[in-house]
Amino acid sequence: MSETGSAQRAIHDTQQAASANPGPQAEHRWLQKLVGDWTCEIDLGPEHKGAKATGTERGRSIGDLWLQLEGTGQMPGASDATTSIMTLGFDTAQRRFTGTFIASMMTHQWLYDGELDAAHDRLTLTSEGPSMSEEGKMALYRDVIEFHSDDHRTLTASMQQPDGTWQPFMTVSYRRTRRG
Repeated sequence: MSETGSAQRAIHDTQQAASANPGPQAEHRWLQKLVGDWTCEIDLGPEHKGAKATGTERGRSIGDLWLQLEGTGQMPGASDATTSIMTLGFDTAQRRFTGTFIASMMTHQWLYDGELDAAHDRLTLTSEGPSMSEEGKMALYRDVIEFHSDDHRTLTASMQQPDGTWQPFMTVSYRRTRRG
């Protein structure tokens, strides 16, 4: 193939890829609300006798379609600070939010699937991971990210119980300190 033919093919392939990806949707723009620097207070719930932890989080865009949230904090009883990384995006083909979560104190990589509520103020993400109550078993988990204002949001983490109900085990309150 000639250089001109190769160049034309590359342009054609790029145009096809662009038409398959319609660009940022409303859901991608919603994720941009998470961009910036945040402080957080973590309430570990009654099973940890009301223990609290603090930390920070930095949300940054990866283009217009993806978001990365990197958190650091000190958990009660831990000698080292923990680090976590969450990625979030919206899959236009599936019409679902998708993402991952990893943290320095665990070996499991969490894979998220989620949806935004009708009011567009609450993102519910579900994942499967090691059960906190039954050794060697897996359980379903749900993280709900809810905006209370532009600069205040919460994340409530719950585990599904045998009867199908969701039992919260951690609530994180975030306050924005700097916009992206």
